[in-house]
Amino acid sequence: MAKTYGSAWQINRLRPLHDEVIVRDMEFSERKLASGIVLLDDNRKSEGIRPRWAEIYAVGPKQKEYKVGQWICVAHGRWTRGALVEIDGVEMTIRKVDLNEILLISDEKPNDQSMGAYAGVAQKEM
Repeated sequence: MAKTYGSAWQINRLRPLHDEVIVRDMEFSERKLASGIVLLDDNRKSEGIRPRWAEIYAVGPKQKEYKVGQWICVAHGRWTRGALVEIDGVEMTIRKVDLNEILLISDEKPNDQSMGAYAGVAQKEM
C-alpha cells in the first residue's frame, strides 16, 4: 500500500510487470568533457537533447536481458516522467524506460567523459 508524506510516495516494494525496466538516478545535470565542451542540462530545449544514463532499479519477471544494478543509456525522451518515491527510507525518482530505445549498457556507473562523449555523438546523428 502506498502512502504520501510530503511530496514522495512511500512504498514498501516495487515490482514492474512483464519485461519492463524501472530506473533511478537518471542524470540531468550539466556535464563538462575533458576537451572543455559543456553539455547543457536543459532537457526541454534543443541544446539539452541527448541520451541519459540511469541505474536499473527493478526489472519485471520476464526480463532476461537487463539486471538490477546495471547502468543503461536511453535515447532522449524515451522514459516516463519521474515519480518521487520513498522506499526503505530512501527517497528517489523512478522512471520506466522504453526497452527499444536502450542504446548502451554498463555493469559500472559510466564516468563523466564516457557519458558526455556518447551523448555528443548521438545528438549529431539525431
